[in-house]
Amino acid sequence: MSVDFRRFARDRVMIMSAPNGARRGRVDHPALPMTPEESAKDAVALLDAGVSVLHLHVRDDEGKHTLDAGRYREAIEVIRNTVGHDLVIQVTTEAVGQYTPEQQMDVVRELKPEAVSVALREICPAGPDENVAADFFAWMRAEHIWPQVILYSVDDVTRFDELRRDGVFADEAPFVMFVLGNYADSVAGNVAELDGLLACTDPDAYPWAVCCFGQNENAVMLAATLRDGHVRLGFENNLLLPGGEVAADNAALIREYTASNKASARRAASAAEIRATFLTVPDTPL
Repeated sequence: MSVDFRRFARDRVMIMSAPNGARRGRVDHPALPMTPEESAKDAVALLDAGVSVLHLHVRDDEGKHTLDAGRYREAIEVIRNTVGHDLVIQVTTEAVGQYTPEQQMDVVRELKPEAVSVALREICPAGPDENVAADFFAWMRAEHIWPQVILYSVDDVTRFDELRRDGVFADEAPFVMFVLGNYADSVAGNVAELDGLLACTDPDAYPWAVCCFGQNENAVMLAATLRDGHVRLGFENNLLLPGGEVAADNAALIREYTASNKASARRAASAAEIRATFLTVPDTPL
């Protein structure tokens, strides 16, 4: 990455939102978006609250997670028709135990989104698959697709650093997302877990963001902001405001973060600024 991501982080913070995820449904929260139209409506509120990057999951007819490229195209079209290019749309390749690395890469090749998240442990298993992943990252760079590498543990971070030095990501400073806590075991993340991950790497070597399962989400986002990280909030990871009340919608989590972020002078970055800084193509006219 040839951009000065450090200077960007000193002045601005990327506020991302993951409004639904792969596992939750209306039984978890009635305002969780499930359809393209609901995602677009949510996108308007998130944009108004300060979000610049929308982390997009799509569902099948039964409301289950899918990586179907056609459903992605439909959702992206509906969201774009609603908010234009005021949000960077980042699609997920999350496997959820049902997609192989080849299937995950195939949907990206078919869709060619502007941004995509890929879990290191899913897309790049150890061994010969590392060469396949390296080819995939090189292809994404050539296609001007902005990847975000998802890391879940100290082992992930250590391996990521090794692969980064070996050039697997076709970028000396790929964008990283640290995930704290987990959904499956209902484990809440916390600031100590974030500091533990940062302690085993050089957090100034690449741009990074954090998301956090559970009620500590807001506290972790504030800590990340003070450490020059970027943030992702939303119902995929957390439904609760800091006081324990259920948030009315995804935008309520964003408003709580921005209202409580008094200790940092970093302002919310716009989608246009993110494209101009991190994407390797000219900014999309608005």
